[in-house]
Amino acid sequence: MDATKRSMRVLMLPWLAYGHITPFLELAKKLAQRNFQIFFCSSPVNLNSIKHKISDHPNKPNNSIQFVELHLPSLPSLPQENHTMKGLPFLLFPILLKALDMTKPQLSDIIQTLKPDLIIYDVLPLWIPDLASSLNIPSIAIITGGVAFVCVMSFYHVEDDKHVDEREFPFPELYPDHLRIKFSQMRKLPPLSDEQGRDMSPLSMYKKSNSIILVKSCEELEGKYMDYLSASFGKRIVPLGSLVPELVNNDNEGMDIINWLNKKAKSPTVLVTVGSELSMGKEDMVEMAHGLELSNVNFIWVIRFNEGENIKIEDVLPNGFLERTTERGLIVENWIPQMKILSHENIGGFVSHCGWGSVMESIKFGVPIIAVPWALDGPWNARVVEVSGIGLEIERENKNGKLLRESVAKVIKQVVVEKSGEEIRRKAKEMSESIRMKDEEVTNRVVKELLQLCDS
Repeated sequence: MDATKRSMRVLMLPWLAYGHITPFLELAKKLAQRNFQIFFCSSPVNLNSIKHKISDHPNKPNNSIQFVELHLPSLPSLPQENHTMKGLPFLLFPILLKALDMTKPQLSDIIQTLKPDLIIYDVLPLWIPDLASSLNIPSIAIITGGVAFVCVMSFYHVEDDKHVDEREFPFPELYPDHLRIKFSQMRKLPPLSDEQGRDMSPLSMYKKSNSIILVKSCEELEGKYMDYLSASFGKRIVPLGSLVPELVNNDNEGMDIINWLNKKAKSPTVLVTVGSELSMGKEDMVEMAHGLELSNVNFIWVIRFNEGENIKIEDVLPNGFLERTTERGLIVENWIPQMKILSHENIGGFVSHCGWGSVMESIKFGVPIIAVPWALDGPWNARVVEVSGIGLEIERENKNGKLLRESVAKVIKQVVVEKSGEEIRRKAKEMSESIRMKDEEVTNRVVKELLQLCDS
């Protein structure tokens, strides 16, 4: 099939979380500019939140991206506005999965109506590749998180029930001391099965991908992990780059923050945030505050509390902290335009939980990372950041893993201002430039792989 002769029809099925929808949409834009017809399928509440990203885009595709609504049933505890991971209470997650599973007949009808040449799917729902296969449609997976983390999970996903010896794993740099206890206590994980005994673990989704697996990453950062995963899964691993949206500076979002930044000297300011779905405990928040104060570095600190918590910021921070840091610190509650801030020339470091989306954004803008991972894949992403030389992780207390103010201050100063951090700052800029220069080459390879797949 030649995309120059006939537009290749691709159905995209991202998971219902914004951090998954965004990279899918960025890939959709790139493919749409190369004569692909994209059908982007999600719940109405998710689609309504992203439609402006197409209509407002300076290079918007001419009807090459069509949104397809997937209507989840409105269960008593799951109204339509909750048909998304954004702001979803944790207790409703299983109900959202149940509702999504109930759309299988509807999605089958959508596929048969659209007749796509290819389906690109995400980690959930687990039955997508089997449904595509039953309809004789090739399908491929996207890994929207870090490849190194999937390598670790793949290492544990075997059928026996034996303890794991991490010495067998070829990347010892992914085993920092504060994770060794967790690894030594883990058993190799048996596959999750459905009623028919079929493997239904998230890793099975990748193994069912036709010939290739797309990954939201770059060879400069995770090349050796891609090689390992390719051998493990028996698939070609095709990097997509960062898939970070292009920055559009035609709005006034966050201008109060930008105006504050404009008054600071070049590169002495750090952005501090632990992501949109996490919040620090009070003890760690106090240590972070003291660390920021001790570092004597300018900072923008995004502080969030769990939904429903009626807490005042001044009640959780050290006495007098706000007054003592008023000239060099800015406290922000809730949402910020993170990319716009990271792109500012006066940002010299990113204190991050190391969610993969944040890692990619930091790399795109050449900002070194001060890693303070909290949960999920963060600890392993932090190791990738440090091993690659584009950041440092803040050491925690060995006994209980809590933050220590002295460590916070030490790492911030080293990464942002001290001579010992010059190499980190240089590598962050170099990786950013390298990825930017190869963007067209990376996209061309993806197009070639997709065309080959549908020609075979």
